[in-house]
Amino acid sequence: MPGSRTGRPPVQRAVKRPAPSGPPHENPALGLYLRLRRAWDRPLTAYYLIFGGSLMITVLGLVMVYSASQITALQLSLPGSYFFRKQFLAALIGTGLLVAAMRMPVKLHRALAYPILAGAVFLMVLVQVPGIGMSVNGNQNWISLGGSFQIQPSEFGKLALVLWGADLLARKQDKKMLTQWKHMLVPLVPAAFMLLGLIMIGGDMGTAIILTAILFGLLWLAGAPTRLFAGVLSVAALLGVILIKTSPNRMARLNCIGATDPGPGDSCWQAVHGIYALASGGLFGSGIGASVEKWGELPEAHTDFIFAVTGEELGLAGTLSVLALFAALGYAGIRVAGRTEDPFVRYAAGGVTTWIMAQAVINIGAVLGLLPIAGVPLPLFSYGGSALLPTMFAIGLLIAFARDEPGARAALALRQPRFGRKRGTGGTGGSGSKRTPRSRNTMRRRASAARSSGER
Repeated sequence: MPGSRTGRPPVQRAVKRPAPSGPPHENPALGLYLRLRRAWDRPLTAYYLIFGGSLMITVLGLVMVYSASQITALQLSLPGSYFFRKQFLAALIGTGLLVAAMRMPVKLHRALAYPILAGAVFLMVLVQVPGIGMSVNGNQNWISLGGSFQIQPSEFGKLALVLWGADLLARKQDKKMLTQWKHMLVPLVPAAFMLLGLIMIGGDMGTAIILTAILFGLLWLAGAPTRLFAGVLSVAALLGVILIKTSPNRMARLNCIGATDPGPGDSCWQAVHGIYALASGGLFGSGIGASVEKWGELPEAHTDFIFAVTGEELGLAGTLSVLALFAALGYAGIRVAGRTEDPFVRYAAGGVTTWIMAQAVINIGAVLGLLPIAGVPLPLFSYGGSALLPTMFAIGLLIAFARDEPGARAALALRQPRFGRKRGTGGTGGSGSKRTPRSRNTMRRRASAARSSGER
């Protein structure tokens, strides 16, 4: 009997120990993959990716704007931090817009669609009024606000098309009207072409391409048939070819794709020196502030070609980090659009994601010599307050949509008691403590104290 009593525990321990420890030792890579997949599928993943990714892109962009714009500012007899201070001010205002958009309910976003569209159209018309509109780098797309401050209304046209198009398609889907091609195209396509016409009058081909991408993104999300989609795409491509063929400047930019030599008359100077900047960066770059190309060799180093200066100063590691941040932002936007059941949220999130990703691809592709130089800034990264403000408001939209997911709402609600305990609103740590007033929490503590002392 003593032998059997002492013999059982070793047998049980021998059976139990290998069970939990066996599988991880057999395939640790599979266990790591499963843990990463569980973390990736959490409800707040999209929220953190959008918020954290956009914050890191904006902060790194401020650093690179300061580094890339110093020489340009000194050449213009301005303080070295001139462009950085303007960008920092725009980032502060944009942060306020981001927070406001993040806190707005969906109904208010939809209510703002028509006012923003009307305001954007009004400002784009004012651009063509003599004495009000002004030309920058050959494009009549700016309005002077006094002093050194200017605004480019076409940048707000992107936000207007996203909000208004999403609201329009959502209302038509609720009425089951999107099954007819005329309701899918009208008035979305005519309104988009009106915005494109106002932009092209000023000669801004780059912004027109971004608006076209947003239009196609909305049509694709609405489930446009292949024939209809191909028809609109063919018309847009034909108009693009005509506009490029009739402009010597645009033809010269098209001829600079893949150029390795400035060419006759230095027509490809900017494209070639962008490649030079990237090539001289190496793996980890020459260090922040140590760029050579920004010393008058690379035009628009702090705006359209800031990615080239990033490659020169931060190297391949820096450029890949920027690409990874944009990829994470794009994935999160697609995830928000794919998981929601609200048609407006789906169209708006898809439109914003299309806008930011298309603009990033066009800008980076031009710097790499894979696409013609379109003159569009890198979202959240390049210098330019007119581009930064509507983009940060759009990021606030994505954050609001990511917070509004059912799983995300529940996860964020569970985190509220942490802050409540610091303010003394409850010490039990339950999820219900955030809903009870302070007096009820006090009564609960008194009741628990009474039970612990033996009172019933």
